[in-house]
Amino acid sequence: MLQLNVKNETSRLRAVVLGSAVHNGPTPSLEEAYDPKSLEHIKAGTYPIEKDMVAEMDAFNFVFQKYDVKVYRPEMIENYNQIFARDIGFVIDDVFVKSNILPDRERELDAIQYVIDQMDPQKVVRPPEEVHIEGGDVMLWNDHIFIGTYKGSDYKDYITARTNMHGVNFIKELFPNKIVKEFDLVKSKLEARDNALHLDCCFQPVGENKGIIYKRGFREEADYLYLVNLFGKENLFHIEREEMYHMFSNVFSIDKNVVVSEKNFTRLNNWLRANGFTVEEIPYAEIAKQEGLLRCSTLPLIRD
Repeated sequence: MLQLNVKNETSRLRAVVLGSAVHNGPTPSLEEAYDPKSLEHIKAGTYPIEKDMVAEMDAFNFVFQKYDVKVYRPEMIENYNQIFARDIGFVIDDVFVKSNILPDRERELDAIQYVIDQMDPQKVVRPPEEVHIEGGDVMLWNDHIFIGTYKGSDYKDYITARTNMHGVNFIKELFPNKIVKEFDLVKSKLEARDNALHLDCCFQPVGENKGIIYKRGFREEADYLYLVNLFGKENLFHIEREEMYHMFSNVFSIDKNVVVSEKNFTRLNNWLRANGFTVEEIPYAEIAKQEGLLRCSTLPLIRD
């Protein structure tokens, strides 16, 4: 039986699901693109190829082996994108929540059923149909649960809006003792530089009291200021529009002082090292072309 335990983003990681790029399928058509960044690369003929993405995920897996983390991989489905394990579910405390994801992606959950079968069935939850929620929008910080959402009246028109207020309220009811705070995110169907697909595209805690943040990812300045007041401005690394586009806030913590980051994130990686972090740099720029990065590829199951 898996003893699930995740209370924050940075405690020592013991077990994780890492997505897979094997048999990822052909380049999608323009109509099949789920986000503006993939759309941009499909149009430009620069959409990533399977061989390169497999190599990047192997580098990530190698880091997990180095730190003695138990890694589960999804069962392989032919011609199917299974890279972004974060979208399909998430653990809060000892509860596994299955995401209500885009219908086309339901099979991704089936591919990790062998992992779910190792959990206490009483601790596996599937939200009702009207609840939209994806793991990239759910971020834990001890007593707090931060949730990205989109409050615009045109929510249903945005394929990039993945978590609704039903999702926020569902988590509030499921975890009444937590401080659940939602953040209204900027969305765009056409310009990736103005699209915070999930909360982890514009904010993520690192260490015990620091974070990476993109101010313009929030529709309301009050939401940004909430995090500034909570963490302290001096503890936040502010990223620029182009850095947000390259997914600077989508790194992944293996421990309080160990962060896996993309090797080209020079400014961020220097800041992390200056603040006492060990930075495990890996190549992940090809996967980034699908508007997802390191946090998106992982589904943590057990942390200390």
